[in-house]
Amino acid sequence: MEVAWYGFVVAGLVVGFIVGMTGVGGGSLMTPILLFFGINPATAVGTDLLYAAITKAGGVYVHQKNKNIDWKITGWLALGSVPAAALTLLVLHNLHTDTKALNSIIKQGLGVALLFTAVAIVFKQQLIAVAQKHAGDAFHAAGPRLNLMTVCVGILLGAIVTLTSIGAGALGTVALFILYPLLQTKRLVGTEIAHAVPLTLVAGLGHAGMGNMDWSLLGYLLAGSLPGIYLGSHLSGRVSDTVLRPCLAAMLVFIGWKLVF
Repeated sequence: MEVAWYGFVVAGLVVGFIVGMTGVGGGSLMTPILLFFGINPATAVGTDLLYAAITKAGGVYVHQKNKNIDWKITGWLALGSVPAAALTLLVLHNLHTDTKALNSIIKQGLGVALLFTAVAIVFKQQLIAVAQKHAGDAFHAAGPRLNLMTVCVGILLGAIVTLTSIGAGALGTVALFILYPLLQTKRLVGTEIAHAVPLTLVAGLGHAGMGNMDWSLLGYLLAGSLPGIYLGSHLSGRVSDTVLRPCLAAMLVFIGWKLVF
């Protein structure tokens, strides 16, 4: 499917607008859209990863300015996710000679990640409520057990994000809500964004090194997404989450189901 350059700009604008309004949906929407446009799966994932790193870097600046980042938690997450990303890249590199196998793995992984993301979006509030109800100060207190669990979450996110380019937003935030239920929501969101930047940067550069990158495509997506995120952020809260999130989740389930089956 041949797509003119402005088609990618519009795609970036739409996805950026949705991310600005809901806080989720970046990789979950962008990578399937690129696949629909006929972009090679590996190239779609690699391009989307650097796209995410650049767009979220601005978010880190804003959240740090507002003191919404817990750098200790970010560090424990990165301790697991960055090595996991490197290991996943190594596995993908060894499969690089078999393009068909690589694309099949990425499509299957993307489909499964989309289904899990849809569940996380729909049941986010319930998961948070359960975590807050059953978590006590002893569990919340920083200690070796909690640090180890944070590293393990980082490992899981590192592998999923590197393989599919999605999961850092919805899945990562829900996981942190469960691990740190007593931490302010804005600090959890800021911490997850701060963690997503080095993870997506490392994974994106790794994919670029394997040739899974389209720099022109990246420029078109950013040209649309940056103003889209700005506009969406200003409209955030004006459309009810009870309408937006189920619609987004239903779309992700449909796309994920088609990719897996």
